[in-house]
Amino acid sequence: MKSLQIAATGMMAQELNVEVISNNIANMRTTGFKRLRAEFQDLLYQDLRRVGSASSDSGTTVPTGIQLGFGVKTGATSRIMSQGNLSNTEKELDVAIRGEGFFSITLPNGQTAYTRDGSFELDDQGRIVTLDGYEVQPGLTIPDNARSITINRTGSVEALVGDSTTPQQIGQLSLSRFVNTAGLKAIGDNLYLETPSSGTATDGNPGDAGFGDVLQKFLESANVNAVSELSDLISAQRAYEMNARVISASDEMMSATTNILR
Repeated sequence: MKSLQIAATGMMAQELNVEVISNNIANMRTTGFKRLRAEFQDLLYQDLRRVGSASSDSGTTVPTGIQLGFGVKTGATSRIMSQGNLSNTEKELDVAIRGEGFFSITLPNGQTAYTRDGSFELDDQGRIVTLDGYEVQPGLTIPDNARSITINRTGSVEALVGDSTTPQQIGQLSLSRFVNTAGLKAIGDNLYLETPSSGTATDGNPGDAGFGDVLQKFLESANVNAVSELSDLISAQRAYEMNARVISASDEMMSATTNILR
């Protein structure tokens, strides 16, 4: 019976759906995390009576036909890039992006990665780096005798150095944006890589046309809504149970047929 295979595809699809939801819930407290949503597509169809085929010699045609579907498959796991809530941290090197854009990060292999996680630190040379020690582009170094650091909404970085009461210009934070942000490849550690689907990065300063601004002493929370995720989890569980019930019903029907033939 085809219903066994069809229901099995449904169970596998909902199993993946639950895994996606589980990952979203696990990252509810991950800075800058963007939730995923499983997208499904129906499989190929078997035409038992083709729609539009001739039904008589006088030219009449079949208006609807008979098609039998073969189940479901996972088409994609789409990343939802909506803005997360901004939380005040009171930490000088915490920077949140409000609007479009990513911070550019230089990986140890020289490759450029992108992140919405602005929880930055200083390394032993005074450079602004990520929690893993990766340098934030375009490469800013804070003097070791700096008393305070100020980052305004356009990304300009200043510091009070030594006994001076006049802020010293350190540099400028930049942002990168993409035509299709959902096409970025997540590699873990809150980092993304450019892909052919995302398009080439366009660089600019915070506050420029098409770019968001930045807020010092703030971080962007994950855009995961606990209530929505739990609701989706219940729906996925019920769909899994219904597909399992179809398999049980098909098994009972095959058993009844076997008993008749005995």
